[in-house]
Amino acid sequence: MSFKTKDMRDSFRCALSGLGDAWRSERNMRIHTLAACIAVVAGLWLGLERLEWLFLFSAVFLVTTMEMLNTALERVVDLFTRDYHPLARLAKNAAAGAALLAAFYALTVALLIFVPKLMERFNFF
Repeated sequence: MSFKTKDMRDSFRCALSGLGDAWRSERNMRIHTLAACIAVVAGLWLGLERLEWLFLFSAVFLVTTMEMLNTALERVVDLFTRDYHPLARLAKNAAAGAALLAAFYALTVALLIFVPKLMERFNFF
C-alpha cells in the first residue's frame, strides 16, 4: 500500500468539505452559525473593543470546533455499530456534552460583552 502525500490545497479542500458537510447535515451547526453571524453584526453595531472581539471570536471558534468534533465522533461510532451499545451511547453523550459546555461558554461571553454595551446604548445605567 502506498501513501500519497497530499498537497496543501487538497488538505484545505478536504477541511472545507468537512465544514460544508457538517453545516448541511447538522442542525446545531446551522444554529451556531446564525448565532455567530448575529453576534458579529451586534459587535459591529456596538463597536466592540479588541479584547471583546478576541473573546467573541474565541467563543465562536470553540463552539464550532466542538460541534465538528461531536459530529466526527458520532459518525465514527455509527460506522462501527448501528446497534445500541452502552459505550457508544456514553461516547456520543460525552461529545455532545462537550459541545454543550462550549455553547454555555459562548453564551456567557455574549452576556458579559453585550449586556453592558446594550445597557449603555439604551441608557439603562
